[in-house]
Amino acid sequence: MGAVNSVLAYIPSPPQGVWHLGPFPLRAYALCIIIGIVVAIWWGERRWQQRGGQPGAVLDVAMFAVPFGLIGGRIYHVATDWQKYFGEGKNPVEALYIWQGGLGIWGAVFVGGIGAWIGCRVYKIPLPALGDAIAPGVLLAQAIGRLGNYFNQELYGRTTEVPWGLEIFYRFDSETGAPDMMNGVSTGQIKEIVHPTFLYELIWNVLIVVLLVQLDKRFRIGHGRLFALYVAGYSFGRFFVELMRSDEATLVFGIRINSFTSALVFLCAMAYFALATKGRETPEQLQPGGERRPWPWQISALRAAGAADNAAAADDAAAASGSDTAAVSVTKAAKQTDMSEPGAAAEAADETADAGSAKAVDDTATESTDSGPKKS
Repeated sequence: MGAVNSVLAYIPSPPQGVWHLGPFPLRAYALCIIIGIVVAIWWGERRWQQRGGQPGAVLDVAMFAVPFGLIGGRIYHVATDWQKYFGEGKNPVEALYIWQGGLGIWGAVFVGGIGAWIGCRVYKIPLPALGDAIAPGVLLAQAIGRLGNYFNQELYGRTTEVPWGLEIFYRFDSETGAPDMMNGVSTGQIKEIVHPTFLYELIWNVLIVVLLVQLDKRFRIGHGRLFALYVAGYSFGRFFVELMRSDEATLVFGIRINSFTSALVFLCAMAYFALATKGRETPEQLQPGGERRPWPWQISALRAAGAADNAAAADDAAAASGSDTAAVSVTKAAKQTDMSEPGAAAEAADETADAGSAKAVDDTATESTDSGPKKS
């Protein structure tokens, strides 16, 4: 480590991640999560309204999705890093200490998606369309959340000598002097210099956010396909970032579980993108109780919807053709009238109307005579 320590690291870690305002701890990690959630809801609301959705819908659904996502993220983290909380010398109660960091994005997206589905069912709006509206904002929120990992000195990579290496400081409890890497304060003593994988992931997330916005503007992506691209893009980058980390993790077939999950989720997201309905929902379809498109796996329902769309298009074409035929007939009738004399067409029309009226009167009189009482 001597050579490593001699290298100037351009990214020093913060001296602490917790500040105490009287008895209340102010945690940078929690602040980053809250700011990310606010940004995701604000931007998602704007995008939803731009697509024709009703104002307030994203916030309404977020009331379900956010708590579900936080719970799901924590469950995934504890399940995949259970050795940190259970076993000899561990305190299982710390599994509930969400403010100390540890939210698995896969659990947050999956369980948060269940919460969003419940919210969409309650407010009768299409979940795939909502997912497309919030996708860039959710990924930007993840990037903001990575700053919380920076303050917590967590989720960093292997030791390195690159000039942008991250300095990890020893931290100690300010009262007892005991080592406390999470809640303590740094004395400036460097523990190691590592790859700032939190920063790699943050930069990757921002790049994917920009890409999603540009693709959505150019191709008008809908029906959940933009959300699928968000999941696929994040998973692709996370797979490689995960390979650079050296912290303890659960392995599946010799591979870090988050790398394994990233690959699996990437494939599922790309499959959805390929199978889902092309195009984008109309504003009418975004309204509560509006028309819904079947899910990609509802093959029979998709065929029925496609047949209905084709039938409606055929009816519209027939109606348009009928209107054109009527217009041609009127044009021909006008041409047959001697238009060289002023008022000839109008007089012809009046004569036709008078003749029709006279015939109607005669018919009425005849019907009245026939229907009257007959003498014997």
